[in-house]
Amino acid sequence: MESLRENATLASALPAYPAQSGRELQEKIRARTAHAGVLGLGYVGLPLALEMARAGFQVTGIDLVREKVDSINAGISYIPDVSGERLGRTIAANKMRATQSLAAAENLDTLNICVPTPLRKNKDPDLSYVIAAVEAIRNHIHPGQLIILESTTYPGTTREVVLPVLEETGLKVGRDFFLAYSPERVDPGNQQYTTRNIPKVVGGATPRCAKMAALFYEQFVETVLPVSSTDCAEMVKLLENTFRSVNIALANEMALTCHSLGIDVWEVIEAAKSKPFGFLPFYPGPGLGGHCIPVDPYYLTWKAKMNGAEPRLIELAGRINNQMPSFAVRGIGDALNERRKCLKGAKILGVGAAYKRDTNDVRESPAVSILEALREKGASICYSDPFVPMLTIKGQMLKSQVLSTELLQSMDCVAVLTDHSVLDYALIAASAPLIFDTRNALKDFPKANVVRL
Repeated sequence: MESLRENATLASALPAYPAQSGRELQEKIRARTAHAGVLGLGYVGLPLALEMARAGFQVTGIDLVREKVDSINAGISYIPDVSGERLGRTIAANKMRATQSLAAAENLDTLNICVPTPLRKNKDPDLSYVIAAVEAIRNHIHPGQLIILESTTYPGTTREVVLPVLEETGLKVGRDFFLAYSPERVDPGNQQYTTRNIPKVVGGATPRCAKMAALFYEQFVETVLPVSSTDCAEMVKLLENTFRSVNIALANEMALTCHSLGIDVWEVIEAAKSKPFGFLPFYPGPGLGGHCIPVDPYYLTWKAKMNGAEPRLIELAGRINNQMPSFAVRGIGDALNERRKCLKGAKILGVGAAYKRDTNDVRESPAVSILEALREKGASICYSDPFVPMLTIKGQMLKSQVLSTELLQSMDCVAVLTDHSVLDYALIAASAPLIFDTRNALKDFPKANVVRL
């Protein structure tokens, strides 16, 4: 930890650069007169842009989706973690604007790239968004510019993919422009830890790049932790999410084992976490979702295999987590069968569609997978999610239902798939004839009609 504290002070002692462009950028950042830009205005990019604006920077947000650009410029937020009031104030103060034009990069002093990095069907990394973004801004890069990649990716991406494209301009990294990698650590729905107070890991293409990027983040993030390289910074993100994936897999496998033994896995975890050392509680669930945990470990395994390593534990964790939606569907079928009802033709309400609580993100959502599987097995499905007004299941558009006593009583089974904090669990427990709880959301309602994962 002492070395981290020492490194964190390096940015404060940033020396003047011999290149005029570097000195000017340094002065602009410190004075907060630099024109900052963010490419990609999703869960990561929009909160990041607002923090820059809050610190006093003039911010331009770039996104190719017109609806997002129009919404931002109108002061209307499409992300639950960003209040419309805050966004509206920022726009009204002329501290931020959004555009679809990549040419806007020509007028920027800094540019953070926050575009998606999904997986291909064969689980290989898909860097097409990153490559397209970098090739586009290559035509607009200028001396004295700081470019930071935040998209999650495998170690070596910044050095092997991004840097060569930018240096095709004839500009030299660390002298004419500055390049760094800083992994996003956004936790959607978490009101305690936000862009401002989550420590920012920064790795530069050169030591000068690292110091310039750290100086920039210091203006609007409470803690900055420089590391030795972009490769190291890229690996940090993969370790964090692989750690979660592996430990969630252990919790899920424990749930499967406890089920076979007739033991309450939730009671086991609650008792185990009373140990004040050597144990960190993770919880089972219907599967993994979102843009990070189901994806990031595959970036790591792909890179590891490319270099002759065998990441067997990581791959096994992925297989365990991927089977949880099927286990939930079997559990719902078994719960119905015990009540002399058949899954085929049963009326089932899915409570929650987002991949995690208090978000509207349905990417890789296990709730969606479960609803699709139930429909394939002949169940009549509907859903209720206050954050997801519309949902497509196997080509059919569904509208979120408002929870009511009448709706809940009309169902054969209510499956709690996402534990949103705003849901009325007392109403669900009192009204539904059968509840299959995949999140232990009804732990305070130990009734006979509640079956837990």
